[in-house]
Amino acid sequence: MNKFFTLRDGYGTVQALIPEDVRHRLNLDGLAFESILRVSGTVQPRPEGQANRTLPTGEIEVHVSGLEVLNEAKKRLPINVKEHNRAKENLRLEHRYIDLRNRDLQHNLRLRSQVIMKMRECMINEYGFVEVETPTLFRRTPGGAQEFVVPSRKAGHFYSLVQSPQQFKQMLMVGAIDRYFQIARCYRDESTRPDRQPEFTQLDIELSFTDREKVIELIENVLLQSWPYADNPIRGPFPRMTLAEAMERFGSDKPDTRFDYELQNFTEMLGTQLTVPAGVRQQDFRAYGIVVRAKEAQNLPTWLKKSLEEIAKKSNFCKFTQSKVTPDWSSGPIVRLLGKEAAETLSVRLSLQPDDLLLLGWGKQTYVQNMLGRIRLAAYEALEERDLVPKRQTHAHNFLWVVDFPMFSENEETGQIESTHHPFTAPHPEDAAALSTLNPGDNIYNIRSLAYDLVWNGVEIGGGSIRIHNSQLQRTVLKDVLKIEHAHLHHLLDALESGAPPHGGFAIGLDRYVALLCNAASIREVIAFPKSLDGKDPLSKAPVPISEEEKRIYHIRVVE
Repeated sequence: MNKFFTLRDGYGTVQALIPEDVRHRLNLDGLAFESILRVSGTVQPRPEGQANRTLPTGEIEVHVSGLEVLNEAKKRLPINVKEHNRAKENLRLEHRYIDLRNRDLQHNLRLRSQVIMKMRECMINEYGFVEVETPTLFRRTPGGAQEFVVPSRKAGHFYSLVQSPQQFKQMLMVGAIDRYFQIARCYRDESTRPDRQPEFTQLDIELSFTDREKVIELIENVLLQSWPYADNPIRGPFPRMTLAEAMERFGSDKPDTRFDYELQNFTEMLGTQLTVPAGVRQQDFRAYGIVVRAKEAQNLPTWLKKSLEEIAKKSNFCKFTQSKVTPDWSSGPIVRLLGKEAAETLSVRLSLQPDDLLLLGWGKQTYVQNMLGRIRLAAYEALEERDLVPKRQTHAHNFLWVVDFPMFSENEETGQIESTHHPFTAPHPEDAAALSTLNPGDNIYNIRSLAYDLVWNGVEIGGGSIRIHNSQLQRTVLKDVLKIEHAHLHHLLDALESGAPPHGGFAIGLDRYVALLCNAASIREVIAFPKSLDGKDPLSKAPVPISEEEKRIYHIRVVE
């Protein structure tokens, strides 16, 4: 009606009123939404009773005296800027320059900038760190994640994009840059997920003459000082838990400690009754269970049973059953699985009542722990959806350090020995002797490392370790234990022989951490120009073919 309009920028909105005495010279009829205006006028209180308490600017309005159209938008934009019923994500990513105008993305990116700025100030002003940029173009480093390969003009020679600045930051320690950090770009050619992108950002840290306690204290203080919610501050020190305890109680190396339903170990009670799955040694056999009490179990959705069975099917070397307790449960069908005596013992020990639900898994220790950890989460999510249990608070302060990881793990698919974190992780001082005097038949998986992960509400937001600074020990780990061809690491091994101080570090996954701070459904909501789920860029349509001339320059031939 050419009487008022809403003016919006990156900081909010305000209602602009066109007074009657200027309407004849300011005509907005036909002006497209999202056009760019310059408005002058006076800020005045809204008339009595017309204030909008839900808006920060709801008590005032701008009485327009002058208006200039700086750039008119086209009439039909591909997506609209609105909070509800937004376009499908792929369309929003294709036209991200418009989507960025939405209030939540404005908030997320501005909060991200604020948090990173506070981190920088803390690292430099409080702790005297030096910000150093390290190369993106590097050489291929086999054994880790799949890397992006970059062709060069020298036939048959390629760069790789760095997975992380790990080797560079260790060499900076050798070079006496004793306190290094950077907001580092990292690249991995892996499948994209809601919390993973082919390119991502870390707060990357390394320092010399340190130990695990000093690194943990540093990271806690950086998070405390960069925490953006002054009305809900976090406090340290954060609690700690060994990996063994986390797996035993929660079935996860990143346990969500906001709710109970912890795993219970039934191995001693049921170990002789249950059939050991094929390929599992007796010493590795364990049985665990979770009990959902009748009050909640009676209201669980019928589809949950199938969902839990699907989780179990994907777990190797273990079995799973779910049993609803009846008045004659200890003499019913469960007897075929456990035997009458074990069933009665279990019923008494757990105080089982009719309509309780027992979720029982057994098999190879780490496999069955992982399986029941996933089942624990799925069951609680189903209870949450039906308001049968307290909802988990997104900003609950459940920070947790997970420590004492094994130095080496068994690859679940190949059975090969591999580093639990990475090959540069130092052994725990109490286990260092066992590593140097390793004999055939010794259980290498019992050797602990000085690695540590930081978990927030069931999500790993960062990890680090004290590094191996002795060149000979590093060669032993690579050559004798992991059996990795290490010619490509000669520069790092040579550096360690040049007088390397003891050192260690940490990296916080900023995309994931900021997504949690913003309560975003995916890290794409805190990245200005993210890739889609298939790793493509809907905006520019990358990756795209290149010309025959470019192929010739870089000695590339396409093989279909």
